[in-house]
Amino acid sequence: MRIAVTGSSGLIGTTLVRSLREDGHQVVRLVRRPPRAEDEVEWDPRRQWVDASGLMGCEAVFHLAGAGVGDRRWTDAYKKEIRDSRVLGTAAIAEAIASLDTPPRVLVSGSAVGFYGDTGERAVDESAPPGHGFLPDLCQDWEEAATAAQEAGVRTVFARTGLVVSAEGGAWGKLFPLFKLGLGGRMGSGRQYWSFIALRDHIAALRHILDTSELSGPVNLTAPTPVTNREITAAMGRVLGRPTLFSVPAPALRIALGEMSGDVLGSVRAVPRRLLDSGFTFACPHVEEAIKAALR
Repeated sequence: MRIAVTGSSGLIGTTLVRSLREDGHQVVRLVRRPPRAEDEVEWDPRRQWVDASGLMGCEAVFHLAGAGVGDRRWTDAYKKEIRDSRVLGTAAIAEAIASLDTPPRVLVSGSAVGFYGDTGERAVDESAPPGHGFLPDLCQDWEEAATAAQEAGVRTVFARTGLVVSAEGGAWGKLFPLFKLGLGGRMGSGRQYWSFIALRDHIAALRHILDTSELSGPVNLTAPTPVTNREITAAMGRVLGRPTLFSVPAPALRIALGEMSGDVLGSVRAVPRRLLDSGFTFACPHVEEAIKAALR
């Protein structure tokens, strides 16, 4: 297939592009500058502009671009950057797709389990309603921005992603150095659930969505066994052979992280019901397996 990918320089995008190319697919990468290679197509999410001619002939689009939620403190300015990068970018991609005489068969658009808000100990699947707060509101607007593609008849899937377990980047990538130094520990009470997924399973799930025509709408990309922060801390210590004596009290996290601390201390116990029902098999269903896979 000819497949377009936004966010191709990020952790997930880089790995996905490599996986697709290894299987012989032709990948075009959307970049926010004039193209320098034959496989690049220019776009500007802020101006909601895409060189739609570069999408001609594409059978699928993976839209993974967006400012990192955990990259900086959530000032009003950065919250606007997070929101605009996702909502405006998604609208631009959806409208470009809809403008084509022959649009792609499928759009896989990034989203997050932050859609559900703080679920406490309650497990939630894709049928659960949205929560309340910055991330749930963002995720709702993010997904709604793809309406033009849906109205054009394109199968549209919202990949609601959990924490991706990787030593190479993302939120988990920031944990590995601390734990390797013996400075890792639980955050707050440690009772909050963190819905995780191994990077290899995340890429396999995206490929599964591409090939599974009955999947549309929201799909949770999380392992089937969400665990608490306390359990993750213990697993990191076991795998790395390091003590996990340190802990960060909730008040200290609130001071250090501001509003973003609610995402760290909040509990999201999401389960991948639709993936499992569609026959997807996880290589790393348990957190210790995911951590070991990240180190390999």
